[in-house]
Amino acid sequence: MENRKNTKKAILIAVVLLIVAALAVCLIFLCTRGAKAEPLTEYWSSDSSVAQSLRDYVKKVTDPKDEANFIPVKDRIAVFDMDGTLTCETYYTYYDTMMFIEFCLNDHPERVSDALKQVAASIKPGYKADETLARNFAKAYAGMTVEELYDYAVTFGQKKTESFNNMRYIDNFYLPMAELVKYLYENDFTIYVISGTERTTTRAIVANSPIRDYVTPNHVIGTDFEVKQPGHEAESSNMDFKYADGDELVITGGFIQKNLNANKSIYVEREIGQRPVLAFGNSGSDTSMMNYAIDSRNPYPAEAYMIVADDTEREWGPQDWDEKSAEYREMGYTPVSMKNDFAKIYPDGITKSAQQYRERTVVDAVPEETSTKIAA
Repeated sequence: MENRKNTKKAILIAVVLLIVAALAVCLIFLCTRGAKAEPLTEYWSSDSSVAQSLRDYVKKVTDPKDEANFIPVKDRIAVFDMDGTLTCETYYTYYDTMMFIEFCLNDHPERVSDALKQVAASIKPGYKADETLARNFAKAYAGMTVEELYDYAVTFGQKKTESFNNMRYIDNFYLPMAELVKYLYENDFTIYVISGTERTTTRAIVANSPIRDYVTPNHVIGTDFEVKQPGHEAESSNMDFKYADGDELVITGGFIQKNLNANKSIYVEREIGQRPVLAFGNSGSDTSMMNYAIDSRNPYPAEAYMIVADDTEREWGPQDWDEKSAEYREMGYTPVSMKNDFAKIYPDGITKSAQQYRERTVVDAVPEETSTKIAA
């Protein structure tokens, strides 16, 4: 009798132990299954102090218990420059400039003046993407509807740059920066792209990029060309006519404003209406926007990061890290090394080509008398 009791007791203990073991295995499985990789580890270097500083920043400003640093969701505004910050601009031309060259010299030489073709052919390494050049861009696209310019920008993005092997222009987004945009979005930041590239073109680029799910068209701020309705291009005021069903909006060839330098901070105030708490750039033309974010009057903790193009193996980076990083730190920005902080820059198969630049020449595709000329 006693043996039978001992046997039942042993069986009961064994069953309990099995149940406990099973529960432990399930718990381990569920914990492992639900575990997520640490943010910013897919394309950022494992030892990147910049990536760690971004993780630390996001952690403190999204923690309601951290009363000194917490930022409400409605005030989590992050602004990114595009060219050189999100995308490559260190080959001799970047997206919008190369688009202008191709439009004038290869795709639609019949639509532009000889003077504009000469401008397109004269662009060489060291050129300035300034207001003067942007005014020529506006003239080149005169007569196109906004939709036509958008569609052309999308089509152009499928062309391949000669500065990299296997790269279409739309492929030139930096993977670590796209990963960062996604990370901030998932932590309830509102993302704005503040670009010196024309606004419609920037919208087309963003909408066909790795960050398309995180930046809506109304969160794109760029350089502005003049837009009117056909037949009213010469009228000085838009108050003199009204839009009706079926009307088009066309680019007149006129120019409004280049979104660089002080204009970046002015546009941020005008279109966002509050100071960002994070700002990302790559050149002096971004400093106004970044200074506006980290201004001492910002009610929230704010940071600014500057990309340094110092990678000569995977990129055409000409910048000296020691010089630029010291300059940016003195200005209150955190410098980001493409060479050391970016574990991977572009998708697989994309590498630097043998040469960065090829001379362009003027091409007259249509006889003079049939050309639609736009005075430069």
